[in-house]
This record gives sequence, C-alpha cells and structure tokens, in this order.
Amino acid sequence: MDGVKPPKPPLVDAHLDLAHNVLDMGLDLTLPLVELRRRRTEGDVPTVTLPALEEAGAALVFATLFASPYHPEHNPEGYRTPDEAHAWALRQLELYRRWADEGRIRLVTDRAGLEAHLRAWEEDGVVGAIVLMEGADPIRTPDELNFWADAGVRLVGPAWIGNRYAGGSWYGTGGLTELGRELMAALQDEPRVALDASHLSERSFWEAVERYEGPMLASHSNARRYVDHERHLTDAMIRAIGERGGVIGTVFYNAFLQEGWKRGEPRPGLEAARRHMAHVAGLIGWDRVGIGSDFDGGFGARELPEPLDRPADLRRLGDLLPAGVFPGVLGENWLRWLRSWLP
Repeated sequence: MDGVKPPKPPLVDAHLDLAHNVLDMGLDLTLPLVELRRRRTEGDVPTVTLPALEEAGAALVFATLFASPYHPEHNPEGYRTPDEAHAWALRQLELYRRWADEGRIRLVTDRAGLEAHLRAWEEDGVVGAIVLMEGADPIRTPDELNFWADAGVRLVGPAWIGNRYAGGSWYGTGGLTELGRELMAALQDEPRVALDASHLSERSFWEAVERYEGPMLASHSNARRYVDHERHLTDAMIRAIGERGGVIGTVFYNAFLQEGWKRGEPRPGLEAARRHMAHVAGLIGWDRVGIGSDFDGGFGARELPEPLDRPADLRRLGDLLPAGVFPGVLGENWLRWLRSWLP
C-alpha cells in the first residue's frame, strides 16, 4: 500500500473464492478493481481484487480451494473424479503460494504466523490468507486429510452440493456417507483443521455435530428465519455453532438476504444484511457474528445490497450496528476465534 496505513478496525472476510475466479473465471485479481471492470465487459460485475482488499483494510481473508463439480445441466465441465478434484485444488493452492512468493498476500497457518502477519499488516497493508477447502472431494480418501493440513489447509467444508462425503445445500440433502463419517473421525484427530458447516445439509450438519467435537464455524451462512432454504441455518443450528464457540459469517448475496429476490429486481438495502446479523446475535451474541461475504462467488456487484460495490463498502455496516459491536463483526470476532484454536 505504498506506506499508507490500512484503515482500522481490521476487516476479516471469511469466504472469498479468489483462486476460482482467477483459474476458472479468467479474472486477473492483481489489477485495481476499476481496471478489472473496464476489461470485463460481460457477465457479473467484479467486486474483489487484491488491491481492492488492501484499500478496504482487509487484514485477513479465508481464501478457498473450490473445485467445481460436474453437473449435467449446471456444470458439464466440472470435475468427475476425486483425482480431478485433487488436481484442481492443488492448482489453486499453487496460485496462493505464488502470490505469497510475490509479496501479494501472506499465507497464515498457525497462531505465531497470524500474530506476525498482523504486526506486518499494520505497516504495509498486505492481505493475509488462511486456506479453506470448500467441498472435500479434493481429499481423495479421509486419510489424505493430513496431506492437506501439511499443505496449509486450515478449514474444510465437507460439502458444497451433495457429494461422496455429505449431503449439501443442493442436489443431495441426505446425511453423512460412510466416507463422511470417516472424514469426521479424521478431522477429530487433526487439530490443525477446523470444520466449516456452511453448505452442509441439515441432516449432515447434525450428524457432524454428533461425531466431531473440534472447532467449528459457518464461513458464509445466513439465518433460515428470513430465507427458508437448506443453504441457511435454523435457529437450532445457529445455537449449536455458538455452543462450540464458533463464528457465523454473513453472506451478502441478495437472494440469501431477502426471500424470493431474483436477479434484475431492485437491490435491497444493507438493512437486509443487518437483520440476519441481528438474528444470529440474538441467539448466540454479537461476538459470534462475522463477515463471510462470498463476493464474486457466482454473483457480482448488481447482486449485492445497496450500497455495497466493493470490499471497502463493508465498513458502512458501522452505521447500522449497535454501538460497540462493529469492530468485532468487521473482523475481531474472527481473529479471536482463530487465536483460540490455531496450532
């Protein structure tokens, strides 16, 4: 950031599909956001680049490994085998490592590294990244979890859509499979990796809670109280995450904020996000509420609530939240949670 101090308090975004956007969508996230938008004349309006995250004062993001699965109608070019998913995720991990070598990000894998990064961020504003695997198919067998932990993965969400491990938000709402139960046992034995409950079907969620006792989060999930879909969390699920000391990241896609919203309709205001946050806070406390924006996760600026247009606009939440809770929601709640369990 050319010596400019990053804005305070720090922003932590618990869900960004950065590598997916580069390798699968062809976006150059090293560009300033205005330049990326100038070059991308079709499709969703991009909302995230690395310079835009620095401008926003993003101290840390949870950067995903997202291998896009095959579906005959929705994704005919997706992976079809565990080996393909494994290779897909490795390519994305290599991109993060290359960015780290180039000084564009800092990869964080442990508590000491987190603290060192935050001290450096105070001076240079370089974004830190913790690697989150969204959908566990790249883990070819549960005993391969240690390989990914050694590689720096610190968070695993077993499902995106339903897969061979677990029922998910779409196309397969059953529970854990036998492999999924083995994965829970592997996670239980691997203290370097936490369980991300986002995208789990309700049945999978409760079976995971029963079998896994380690650190748990929902990186990007909203309250089913306002959007009645299995993609979101019931009050009981929210309470279960709170009882584990976990944090829930609000996702800002309009269809996940306002029941029945469709693309092309007027954008709701930021109040739509605030009420999801307030509902979660009413059940488990404001110290368990965070941000998991999923910006560019299959949608763009036209699909965000007014006036969100870029990461820096997330600071506008400070005008809507109760006095004193904004620093926590913006990032400090996630930092406290990470400090509680990172190796």
